Amino acid sequence: MITDPPILRMRRNFERPSPETVAALRGAATGHLVDAMGGSGALDWQIKPLGDAAPFCGVAITCDAGPADNLAVFGALEAAKPGDVIIVATTGHRAAGVIGDLVAGMARNCGVVAFVTDGTVRDAAGLQAVGLPIYCIGVSPNSPVRNGPGTVGLPIVVGGVAVAPGDILVGDADGVVVVPRQMAEKVAMQLAVVRANEAALEAKVKAGLRLPDFAATLLKSGRIEELE
Repeated sequence: MITDPPILRMRRNFERPSPETVAALRGAATGHLVDAMGGSGALDWQIKPLGDAAPFCGVAITCDAGPADNLAVFGALEAAKPGDVIIVATTGHRAAGVIGDLVAGMARNCGVVAFVTDGTVRDAAGLQAVGLPIYCIGVSPNSPVRNGPGTVGLPIVVGGVAVAPGDILVGDADGVVVVPRQMAEKVAMQLAVVRANEAALEAKVKAGLRLPDFAATLLKSGRIEELE
């Protein structure tokens, strides 16, 4: 005989990056962060800002709500700290919005700086009025239930990327990038290198550069087969 599982499993006390580490990544372009991590770290390309959602940077508070349910979101609201980003796994379920404008307003009131999900949201016009950056797959007017089961503050997978509570999330018009907490300081240092290289190349392009040095070298390396 088995017993009914808990409707929600929560871990409120997880390790967080320092405010200084988060600040070092704030304002970074997602593409630059991906380059600083060796070319990966972005959620599935379909997870994009809703409307003209602003860029964001904050600490991940993770929740797994499952399909057509959002009880875990309310658990995340209760556990969230100012500067957090609520990120919700729905197993990619798209037939019901995981939150609407009222829950987004509650999240804003809790100091949450953004909401990210691999599912859909509802009340698009109201969400725009709330002003909380929303990053999602799309919009559905269908509503979820609040039955669970779900988790808060435990590892999840969203958009093909593993996300742990305390990771740093950064979003802009291109999408959302996950910077693992353990890598964040190293990524911040590498970010400075990426930015310097990008600025140098941008200056060359503005000055008339037609082909970067590495490409010119490869094209003259003898490894190119010229066809008649």
